[in-house]
Amino acid sequence: MAGAGTRRKARELALQCLFQWDQQKHDASLEIAEEVMERLGADPDSRPHARAILEAYWARPTEIDEWIAASSDNWNFSRMAVIDRNVLRIAATELRWIDEIPPKVAIDEAIEIVRRFSTEKSATFVNGILDRLLKDAEQKDGLR
Repeated sequence: MAGAGTRRKARELALQCLFQWDQQKHDASLEIAEEVMERLGADPDSRPHARAILEAYWARPTEIDEWIAASSDNWNFSRMAVIDRNVLRIAATELRWIDEIPPKVAIDEAIEIVRRFSTEKSATFVNGILDRLLKDAEQKDGLR
């Protein structure tokens, strides 16, 4: 099992891949993600978890985006800051589709990453949405 630092790097790597995908609107594929990881000189230990996040997200992007949008009162999903939107995608994916990540870890990591790459206001915004997603996931899936 990968360590916390490796997982953080993996989430940041997934963020970079999703950011590029989101901006360029090309087809989601691990092949493109692999190219991004190579170009970035990504740590080999962080790549498996980054791939797991991307595979899980790209298997159901509409479902995840709609789930986030439904929990984003008064915010149009497409108008969210790109970093915030993609951090939410990663955390939402981990909350419901990657069982080995405890929900509180997914949320804490998302907040730390958004603080690093976005703004303090973004951290509060992301935290609020993730709290709603967690409550919804607990109702839908039961506690993990």
